[in-house]
Amino acid sequence: MADDIERARELIAGAQRVTVLTGAGISTDSGIPDFRGPQGVWTKNPAAELIWNYDNYRADPEVRREAWRDRVDHPMFTAVPGPAHEALVALERSGKLLALLTQNIDGLHQKAGSSASLVAELHGSNHGTVCLTCGAVAPMADALERVRAGDDDPTCERCGGVLKATTIMFGEMLDVDVLTRARDAALACDRFLAIGTSLGVHPAAGLVGVAAQVGAEVIIVNAEPTPYDDVASVVLRGGISEVLPEVLRL
Repeated sequence: MADDIERARELIAGAQRVTVLTGAGISTDSGIPDFRGPQGVWTKNPAAELIWNYDNYRADPEVRREAWRDRVDHPMFTAVPGPAHEALVALERSGKLLALLTQNIDGLHQKAGSSASLVAELHGSNHGTVCLTCGAVAPMADALERVRAGDDDPTCERCGGVLKATTIMFGEMLDVDVLTRARDAALACDRFLAIGTSLGVHPAAGLVGVAAQVGAEVIIVNAEPTPYDDVASVVLRGGISEVLPEVLRL
């Protein structure tokens, strides 16, 4: 492991343009459970994935009520960034970070101090709501306050339509502009660093292959094997909060 960390550190030190992709694994030490890991939310309870399906959510009030019950006490709203998030802030300050692409919806990169202009939230954010009828956007905190007051399925205050989080659910398309920006960052980097992601969800996972095809050196830091390990120059296992700060200690 020490030799691999040193190799990864050398690759980052020699980089000019680093694109980073993060997944749920970077936030587990902040108390936010992942989805597909051995102790993941959907691994332990596959039925929980239903509340992340757009058609189910839109059509079934009980699915929405379950989703709001899950949101109101979710640890991501009180979580604080960990050492791995802070290490990426240091990478940005070094001038090497081209883009920080994230599959996470928790906002911890921005909370840690990463520039919003460099963060691309591929799967949206859980910190806002959008009305499925009129498109009105509002802070998630406003809806959660209504849930705590007894409204188990809060609707849009403007038109009465169904509210959902400003996240990308299964069955929804990713934002084209965000995806284009992410692909451009994968094409333009000389190092691609994938952290805490199973690389099993596309199109986000495919960004690793895009970067590798144009000659970028790929570094993967993840607790479990991924489908893209064979294209990586370095694959690092272990705790992300311990490994990543060592790699980015430039």
